[in-house]
Amino acid sequence: MTARSLQLFRMTTPIIETERLGKRYGRTTALTDCTLRIPAGRVVGLVGPNGAGKSTLLGLTCGLIAPSAGSIAVLGNRPGAGAAQLARVGFVAQDAPVYSGLSVADHLRLGARLNPRWDMRLAQGRVERLGLDPAQKAGRLSGGQRAQLALTVAAAKRAELLVLDEPVASLDPLARTAFLRDLREFVAELGVSVVLSSHLLGDLERVCDHLVVLAASRVQLAGDVSDLLATHYRFAAPRDLPPGADVIHADDSGREPVAIVRSAAPLPGAEHADLEDLGLAYMTRALISPEARRSPEGRHLPEAER
Repeated sequence: MTARSLQLFRMTTPIIETERLGKRYGRTTALTDCTLRIPAGRVVGLVGPNGAGKSTLLGLTCGLIAPSAGSIAVLGNRPGAGAAQLARVGFVAQDAPVYSGLSVADHLRLGARLNPRWDMRLAQGRVERLGLDPAQKAGRLSGGQRAQLALTVAAAKRAELLVLDEPVASLDPLARTAFLRDLREFVAELGVSVVLSSHLLGDLERVCDHLVVLAASRVQLAGDVSDLLATHYRFAAPRDLPPGADVIHADDSGREPVAIVRSAAPLPGAEHADLEDLGLAYMTRALISPEARRSPEGRHLPEAER
């Protein structure tokens, strides 16, 4: 395969493709009937309540755990299938884990030994720009600095896919803003695809162009953000909907009922929903509706949203 053919293959191969993927831990179901096809080049926001299966899906993506049912391919291959595949995926687990007893410089040297495509120039340049002392032990860094060090190590692998499991959950707003800004820079500079799990829908809206909502161990919604926002509305009169419109969730606790509605046709008098509206509506629907706990196909979602 020529270099051009290889590049074209990577551009057209989904970063993650699953078919009825499932994972059980004993009698506990963590993920059920998960079918996804995420195109390359996306920054994917993965959202859902605690216990929805987010960390399980990311663990399956990185090859840290094996599925109980169905199949998953990452960058066209089985996750964790050898050193070459592992080198293509960078992973930052929850709480941005680093080695407390190692210095910042030690982390870079360790990264160089473990990763065949390690970019020391990128790593050292970023450490300098962040103002990190190379001799400083990681255990003495602030939470934001540890998160930035973990992101630096993941990015310097020169991976094709970065998988970030709630890396900013424990950070203050300033540290979160800095982390997300630098993540955007990496995406632009390295051309890397990203899957970012977070509870903070407002943060995801700033960086993500693809959304996956997990709830009740199932995929409730998936698609490019622009497409999803174009077909979802905040509507104050859900009883006056046109044919084909679907109320995802209605809230009548205020003076007037407000509904999040999916409609291929424009809704006069309605405004487009934002990413937070979508995430909360689909998560709430899954948690309160027995029907929503069944397969996405049972809820008549369009193909693009399955």
